Amino acid sequence: MSDTVFSYVDLQKENQRLKETQLINAAKLLKLDALEKENIRLRVLLENSFQLGEQVLIAELLSVKLAAYEHTVVVNKGTRFGVHPEQPVLDANGIVGQVIRALPSSSEVMLITDPDHAIPVEVNRNGLRTIAFGTGLPNRLQLPFLAKNADIVPGDLLVTSGLGGVFPAGYPVAVVDKFETRPDKSFANIYATPKAQLETSREFLIVWSDSTPVFLGKDQAPPSPDTPEAEHAEP
Repeated sequence: MSDTVFSYVDLQKENQRLKETQLINAAKLLKLDALEKENIRLRVLLENSFQLGEQVLIAELLSVKLAAYEHTVVVNKGTRFGVHPEQPVLDANGIVGQVIRALPSSSEVMLITDPDHAIPVEVNRNGLRTIAFGTGLPNRLQLPFLAKNADIVPGDLLVTSGLGGVFPAGYPVAVVDKFETRPDKSFANIYATPKAQLETSREFLIVWSDSTPVFLGKDQAPPSPDTPEAEHAEP
């Protein structure tokens, strides 16, 4: 009887030990699954970076601010890597926004959906040029300056036109999903959905559209005072 009691106690302890081990292994599997998905996303970004033909730097998301009046995110690359304001930022699908503030180790990025953001675009199908404005909604852009007889239809892809000097030409921006006209209005109500996954992306590409080299870290010499990076670098 004593042996039976001791065996039962041992079994209970072993059962508890196995439950704890199972819980730990389940947590590790969740982490591995997350790492696998992150690896896939990074691989897609790297493949796209080679296709862009321009110098790029991968940055990771640090924080998000999606208030009705402000759509910005903070990424983990700053002036120590040569990042400066007005640089285009992309994910694996399209334009995310542009850098508006660069600190030594982080940068603030305004999303294209921010109500203060405007980006020159053109219809990929026919080259029709216009400007896409942020609406303050997470997945909605507006094109307010096109006449109601403009050659643009739902499904049209909008790409950067290259005008304005910030975004190089040819990057995907959004897809037109709504075209409304009213008899008493000269302009159509046109809305588009961004191609970038603004609410889910965690890794981004910061783009250099010229030959200025990327500053890779504090162990390297800082940019020359004559370079654009030096002008934006903080003391």
